[in-house]
Amino acid sequence: MTMFGAHVEGGQTHFAVRSPDADMVWLCRFEGEVETRHLMERSGPDWTITLPGDLAGTRYGYRAAGEWAPENGLWFDPAKLLVDPYAVTLDRRFVQDPRLACFGEDTADIVPRAVVPAPAIPLTPERPRFARGGLVYELNVRAFTMLHPDVPEFLRGTVAALAHPAVLAHLKKLKVTAVELMPVVAWIDERHLPPLGLVNSWGYNPVAMMALDPAVCPGGVAELRDTIAALHAEGIGVLLDLVFNHSGESDTAGGVLSLRGLDDAAYSRAPGGKLINDTGCGNTLDFSNPAVRRLTLDTIRHFVSCCGVDGFRFDLAPVLARGPGFDPAAPIFAEISADALLADRVFIAEPWDIGPGGYQLGQFPENWLEWNDRFRDDVRRFWKGEGGIGALAMRLAGSSDVFGPQNDIGCRSVNFLAAHDGFTLADTVAYEQRHNWANGEENRDGHGENFSWNNGLEGPSEDAAVIAARRSDIKALLGTLFASSGTIMLTAGDEFGRTQQGNNNAYCQDNAIGWVDWVGRDRNLEDHVAALSAERAAHLSCYDRFPEPVRWLNREGGLMAVTDWERVGEGWLSCAAEDENVPFAFRIDRAARRVEIGR
Repeated sequence: MTMFGAHVEGGQTHFAVRSPDADMVWLCRFEGEVETRHLMERSGPDWTITLPGDLAGTRYGYRAAGEWAPENGLWFDPAKLLVDPYAVTLDRRFVQDPRLACFGEDTADIVPRAVVPAPAIPLTPERPRFARGGLVYELNVRAFTMLHPDVPEFLRGTVAALAHPAVLAHLKKLKVTAVELMPVVAWIDERHLPPLGLVNSWGYNPVAMMALDPAVCPGGVAELRDTIAALHAEGIGVLLDLVFNHSGESDTAGGVLSLRGLDDAAYSRAPGGKLINDTGCGNTLDFSNPAVRRLTLDTIRHFVSCCGVDGFRFDLAPVLARGPGFDPAAPIFAEISADALLADRVFIAEPWDIGPGGYQLGQFPENWLEWNDRFRDDVRRFWKGEGGIGALAMRLAGSSDVFGPQNDIGCRSVNFLAAHDGFTLADTVAYEQRHNWANGEENRDGHGENFSWNNGLEGPSEDAAVIAARRSDIKALLGTLFASSGTIMLTAGDEFGRTQQGNNNAYCQDNAIGWVDWVGRDRNLEDHVAALSAERAAHLSCYDRFPEPVRWLNREGGLMAVTDWERVGEGWLSCAAEDENVPFAFRIDRAARRVEIGR
């Protein structure tokens, strides 16, 4: 099997790339801006070349020649410098430019060059630092520390900043089980953003799937590996949020940057040849194509073996099982399970995309975890006064209506109140409507229904009663989250009242709207969350699955009857393990805006 990418071995440097329909492929080496081209040799669908010497540190790319017929999925244009799909290091960030999509326009001066990596010694595999029932802490690497007063300016906004003592202390205070890093691989801005003076600050638009973004991880593989080691030393695991549903090459008006110019069959097409857009991003990777699955598997193997990553969250994960329809027995799942390096890793699905049959909550393998948006919505609706105790009880008990009966593996639900997309937790109780005008789309983008409320006034308030009501609501929501069975997730800053000023789609706000405000944080709320987390962490075995048998109790302390469950407007819910030696218990009182956890 061809070893793709560039690697040094035996005093020589080997290059290999897949491009089955190309007529010619060149390796392009760069010394400064001087380009030297080497014609590669075809080997079936692949192209290879071996050059003498150890070329570690050399910058390179590819060019491919062949038919230019985009309507047939053929985008061969030798004027385009193409990034190696297996690149692990790039010398610069991707930038949008009209030339990327113009046939015959040379792009060597604007496209990143891959860097030949030095030989690396793989890490010794260790068991993932992760426990079901624990706390996953989702964070945007750049936004998380850009305003952190204790982190040196030169480190702010980088992966390395996560290893700073002040950051580690905060994560330990919250008893974080694992951090979930929003995308850190190299991405490109969407075409409409530069004219608006905006950038993509979330990273969900990747081009080079293995290459760390030079801005958020300027030290490359070594920086990520060392940061993970520092987190591991404190008992904290690391999950990477990966985007394998589409690439930043976008729709047919998008650029020719990598896969499109080498092997467009990586993208799904309808019978008539039109690009399938199950992602809303212009294209969809085709997981019925073994080459796409191999790129995915090789990428996650790389992050495990070279960096020590504990697991992965997959954005719009149904795409991984499409061909083009969703198949819960899709090949990728068996291939991951059969891989000795990957079989014990943590896998989390965002179980929806926008394609036909795209909502697949509960349909992923039993050893996968899944983001549970029904938990978010039902808990919000309960505290808003619109939802009942039956739905709330189902969510708190692990959502067996979604995931089926419990088994020995534990609950598969990832319960959350807010995530990177949508309102922050604080904004959920301060805004009824989205306020996304800063995104430049006339407030049309972002979710329209958020099950949010404002406590009588839209947005910021200096009214003491409004402020107190919002704080009570936030504490009630958080108490509900920490009382729930399953793994729980908190988005960075929600523990101390982070706001995005009502913006529920801040993907393009690389500024104070999107950055975490450490100076203005609500320390009382932060301490409250730390106490909730300490209580949960002390009894984690009570939360990795619902600790049946339990007693559901009414306000008077008696067992719940059907009439109690069906009482209109009821806002009381109490539950305790039957075994009094098991410390699991909670009491929820909507009227008092109060949640109590423990016996």
